[in-house]
Amino acid sequence: MITSYTVTGMTCNHCVHAIKEEVSAVPGVTAVDLTLEGGTLDVTSDAPVDFDRIVEAVYEAGEQYSVA
Repeated sequence: MITSYTVTGMTCNHCVHAIKEEVSAVPGVTAVDLTLEGGTLDVTSDAPVDFDRIVEAVYEAGEQYSVA
């Protein structure tokens, strides 16, 4: 299953890499696709992943990022 979110606060590819790394470490996540333009975050998993876990992972990547 793929769940889509919108990430704000990214300014460069370093931001994208940091968020992808943190979200990829969330248990149950099998793939992460994130675009700088538009801030689309697609999370692939075998089962639903709790939104709070995604929020925490994005926050760990940097306090300036937010996800909806």
